[in-house]
Amino acid sequence: DPRAIELADAVMERMGGRAAWDATRFVTWNFFDRRRHFWDKHTGDVRIEGADRETGVPYLVLMNLHSLEGRAWRDGEEVSGEELEELLDLGESAWINDAYWLFMPYKLKDSGVTLEHVGDGTMQDGRAAQVLQLTFREVGRTPQNRYLVYVADDSGLVEQWDFYAEAGDAEPRFQIPWHDWRPHGDILRSADRGDRGHTGVAVADDRPASVFTSPEPVDLAALGLDGDS
Repeated sequence: DPRAIELADAVMERMGGRAAWDATRFVTWNFFDRRRHFWDKHTGDVRIEGADRETGVPYLVLMNLHSLEGRAWRDGEEVSGEELEELLDLGESAWINDAYWLFMPYKLKDSGVTLEHVGDGTMQDGRAAQVLQLTFREVGRTPQNRYLVYVADDSGLVEQWDFYAEAGDAEPRFQIPWHDWRPHGDILRSADRGDRGHTGVAVADDRPASVFTSPEPVDLAALGLDGDS
């Protein structure tokens, strides 16, 4: 769909451009106060800190997204065997979900994505937008999902998405804004998702290797990261 590709490329340029996105290396963010991610985009190393939603027991996962190998801790104790595999699987799933909620507009042309321009639309705030439809083929954990993504006519940025749990659903499960676009490093990111928001978003060119190898707590201030709280 040439118009869809044109819009996706324009969004990428508006956010800083492909070169800036590719060059961005170290990113950290807090996913809705549920999980803290540290991601080395260049190596695929991640650190994921969270807590079990039912028990509140904390966990830590240090792994590589390419090899899917790593180490994990539950309630401060390192785990192994089936418990390790369980936490590594949880870590990969959490990263796939949470990174998409923060960086989806950079991934409009990812492999496995079918992108279509479905026409003019109006966002929840009444502003005009061009609407893109995203469906998926043999990619991610939930390829049956579908999204409508609204590129605002006035800003040129993605400012809303509608989520359909099944591609054939007639009504979305939710409609959520993408607001609070601001620069971090050489790229833009949006943190506002309506009644929720990402916090602690930060971008840096480098990081101590210990972030991805040691279970010791990470001192964000000591890293001198460009971020918010």
